[in-house]
Amino acid sequence: MTSAAPDNSRNRADALPKSWNPGEVEAEMYERWVAAGYFVADPGSAKPGYSIVLPPPNVTGSLHMGHALDHTLMDTLSRRKRMQGYEVLWLPGMDHAGIATQTIVEKQLAVDGKTKEDFGRELFIDKVWDWKRESGGQIQWQMRALGDGVDWSRDRFTMDDGLSRAVQTIFKRLYDAGLIYRAERLVNWSPELRTAISDIEVKFEDVEGELVSLRYGSLDDAEPHVIVATTRVETMLGDTAVAVHPEDPRYKALIGTTIEHPITGRQIPIIGDDYVDPEFGTGAVKITPAHDPNDFEMGLRHNLPMPSIMDESGRIVDTGTRFDGMDRFEARVAVREELAGLGRVAAEKRPYLHSVGHSERSGEPIEPRLSMQWWVKVESLAKAAGDAVRNGDTVIHPPSQEPRWFDWVDNMHDWTISRQLWWGHRIPIWYGPEGEVMCVGPDETAPEGWVQDPDVLDTWFSSGLWPFSTMGWPANSAELEKFYPTSVLVTGYDILFFWVARMMMFGTFVSEDSAITAGKPADAVQVPFRDVFLHGLIRDEHGKKMSKSRGNGIDPLDWIRSFGADALRFTLARGAQPGGDLSVGESHALASRNFVTKLFNATKFALMNGARPGDLPERATLTDADRWILDRFEEVLAEVDSAFDAYEFGKACEALFHFAWDELCDWYLELAKVQFAAGDARAESTSVVLGTVLDSVLRLLHPVIPFVTESLWQALTGGESIVIAAWPRPSGVPADTVAAQRVADAQELITEVRRFRSDQGLADKQKVRARLTGLDEAGLTELREAVTSLARLTDLEDDQETSASVEVRLSRTTVVVGLNTEGAVDLEAERRRLEKDLAAAEKELAGTDAKLGNEAFLAKAPEPVVDKIRSRRDVASAEVARIGARLAELASK
Repeated sequence: MTSAAPDNSRNRADALPKSWNPGEVEAEMYERWVAAGYFVADPGSAKPGYSIVLPPPNVTGSLHMGHALDHTLMDTLSRRKRMQGYEVLWLPGMDHAGIATQTIVEKQLAVDGKTKEDFGRELFIDKVWDWKRESGGQIQWQMRALGDGVDWSRDRFTMDDGLSRAVQTIFKRLYDAGLIYRAERLVNWSPELRTAISDIEVKFEDVEGELVSLRYGSLDDAEPHVIVATTRVETMLGDTAVAVHPEDPRYKALIGTTIEHPITGRQIPIIGDDYVDPEFGTGAVKITPAHDPNDFEMGLRHNLPMPSIMDESGRIVDTGTRFDGMDRFEARVAVREELAGLGRVAAEKRPYLHSVGHSERSGEPIEPRLSMQWWVKVESLAKAAGDAVRNGDTVIHPPSQEPRWFDWVDNMHDWTISRQLWWGHRIPIWYGPEGEVMCVGPDETAPEGWVQDPDVLDTWFSSGLWPFSTMGWPANSAELEKFYPTSVLVTGYDILFFWVARMMMFGTFVSEDSAITAGKPADAVQVPFRDVFLHGLIRDEHGKKMSKSRGNGIDPLDWIRSFGADALRFTLARGAQPGGDLSVGESHALASRNFVTKLFNATKFALMNGARPGDLPERATLTDADRWILDRFEEVLAEVDSAFDAYEFGKACEALFHFAWDELCDWYLELAKVQFAAGDARAESTSVVLGTVLDSVLRLLHPVIPFVTESLWQALTGGESIVIAAWPRPSGVPADTVAAQRVADAQELITEVRRFRSDQGLADKQKVRARLTGLDEAGLTELREAVTSLARLTDLEDDQETSASVEVRLSRTTVVVGLNTEGAVDLEAERRRLEKDLAAAEKELAGTDAKLGNEAFLAKAPEPVVDKIRSRRDVASAEVARIGARLAELASK
């Protein structure tokens, strides 16, 4: 923990501004880092490699607080590893966001009354690229404002040429391996967007619907009939069966018979299936296989017809009824009214709160729809992804998230990967004139006259290749050899099942590829990342999830403008723990800004007093205070290293915060003032100790708060940049426990005297004559000046008497501090203050006594609440006694 610097610290203090104003320095400082090439990774370096790929934000969006948390944590890891001597690659990029991007451009066209069909596929895609070039830089600007130390020279996009080649390559490999196929299955369908959408793009919301009971079969109660209930009356037009439980005695005799459809007149079977719950409702359910996931599975089991009764836009079709051409919601009302007119509504409709899937992009309710799509057969891929975690090739942090991972990958369904869009990676399948099918790889061409599949791939397909496609795969590259597998993936636990699972499936699938395995052990499974760190969701200061509907979201740029990027980053990192949600509000950001300001002021004060890092003097020549702060730093360094290695960002930040604020600034700086004032060898030693500790603390804080630490470190050391400074290492010097105990005793003594002074009504800065007895016996001879100075005491002459005294029990003996407060206290003012405090304490005592004496309250209140009130009563009782004693003492004067 040493470094050399000339003794011109006072001049460097003048180079710092009067106060820290982040808005004036952060942008210029960041661009200086980029221009210096500090974040550019060298795959030819002899240093060990460390790599992170940025989870690519959508090109359509802007960074929200969740992104800010992700980026802060990744930047913290990257900066620390760079300082520890690793060759670091933090690779940035953006996702083309198929649906979201196409929707934005289509809405722009709609302003002029145009549709994408007016331009055709190629011209429309050109317009999307134009939009991307004009609007895609917003996120990059925000990343710069946050301080992201990414390698901009390797910035990637999921639709660039390299990634397009990777997508075609893996599609063909999966297809040739029989893991990609085409089939008609039920999908999440967006009528507004006219495409299938993925599970992650469906958000479930509670909706007030209506539950309608319908009568199938005879209207005569003596004849066979069945009553079913539904919230989607219009789907009954596609019913192909009614299902009951096979052991339900009410319907057992009807199983295998048919019943008349109320509107179409078709005869549909009554089937028995264990899926039906006989205890729910009437115990009978209508089966619409083409428009309900559970009904679809039942239809497969019973070989039922599966007619689709809605087109791409959600309109009723092919039913042969008057409802054909109606919108699904219009038909819902019309069908119910017709059924009521036919006497088929068995009970009045009633409100019914139920969960309905909505498209995240368009906001509309999604429609389960039978559709011909392309699918990935996931069984073997998902097993490999699960085994990678089971075998320890990839480690999930925290381990408590592992069961959720296994539950997902062990029960995964085949993945629909085709989207009925124009913007995206087009599926590399071509069809011949005689119905032939060919998968075309990146170096192949389809025969003349063949037609390519019109669909594009799910965005998650290309982003699933992100860890290795961004480093040049499928070609052999220096980046893959140096930086793959990546070191860690940082993301929220809420997308563990979607993006993370897909990356693991694709990563393990290509693990035997020569480009992936170059230079790696032959028997090693090449997973896409060694560690997966999962953080929680960001909530507001009341613990509520942030959302647009609640209006409690926070724009990270607003906080950067108000508090500075460092304050935003420290707030987020301080609250981040593996798997845990974190609550943030302006009070937290303000506290972080105050911390940054405290650090700035402390460093500037130290520089003005000659502090400088350098070779430390011999330990034996240092004061107890100097040895204590050096040893405490060693302990904090070990705690911080352990926490960062375990991804316990909050724990590391708490340790740094309390050491820097409580111990370094509030105690050692005050002790150092006394030693500086001595003007002897102690002052010289203290200047080096203080400078060296500050140097090291700034380095530990730099990964989290990079801007202010850069400014302060350059002023303190005269060095080029803290970005490339070395991470502190343990000194190996044994701790001086005796010095630590003496300083702890001095702190206890000073604290108790300050408290006693306050009880006596003495002003904080008022010097008071005092006599200290037992200080030498306590081993505090060396710290006498510090005790008297920080406790605001002056020596009391031998012939002068004390008017108040306090005994402080320390580790070795009791020190008695006698004060002469004659003329130092305005007795009348002090009496009035104490009487006011006594009234408040008595009111609190009476209130808590009343609650604890209320039997009804005690019977209902939770035990923690009662315990808290008991604690408040004890404090109030002690205060009443203390203040009463002090008033009695004043009355005698």
